[in-house]
Amino acid sequence: MRRLVLALQLMTSLPLPPVKADEMDFAAAIRWFPAAGVAVGGAAAAAMALGLRVDPWMAALFALLAWVVATGALHLDGLGDIADGAGAAHGDRTSLSAVLADPHIGSFGVVAIILQLLTKLVLLRLWADLLPAWGLIPLALIARIGPLAWTLWLPPLHEGLASRFREGVKPVHLFAWSALALAFCPLLPALASAALLIPLWAWWLRSRMGGISGDGHGAGIEVIESALLAALVLAR
Repeated sequence: MRRLVLALQLMTSLPLPPVKADEMDFAAAIRWFPAAGVAVGGAAAAAMALGLRVDPWMAALFALLAWVVATGALHLDGLGDIADGAGAAHGDRTSLSAVLADPHIGSFGVVAIILQLLTKLVLLRLWADLLPAWGLIPLALIARIGPLAWTLWLPPLHEGLASRFREGVKPVHLFAWSALALAFCPLLPALASAALLIPLWAWWLRSRMGGISGDGHGAGIEVIESALLAALVLAR
């Protein structure tokens, strides 16, 4: 249970009590990242259902706000950092490390975050007309299966958060969560596109960044979420 609580503390802004944990507990918390997606998706789904009492645009806005608040904008921060690194480093690994270590956000990061928020808002507006609000729950869950796969497939970009997770995840955890994701596909078939999207993000990170980092995880979650939103909306 403490590892689940740790995952929720790492991946959400939910007010949770502190737990006693060692390094192995911290590393193993990644196994529960998809469960944290249930909390995030549940918050967005509830907000959308509330907004639908007014109109679809209000539903989309409420869902987006709940999504950002529930995650504490953590993944958006990762997206901004990766955008800055990809845009400003020009493929130079030394420059990339310096950009990623810089706590300030650059113009590439600002543009990426704004575009991501606008993309989600528009897609959530379309979702409100076409799909049930509860569908946001498996979507957020599946997007957070990505970090398990990327940790297993990619070398750590540097010592830090992502490198600490390597000891805590094994292929069986990825397979178990993937099997659960498959159970939702008969209800929302376009969710199966994650089987292509998650490896594609791994390929992009390897080719442009050289490996995985905490920022790569956060950015990947944001990208997968928007891509799944688009896939589900277009499939309707």
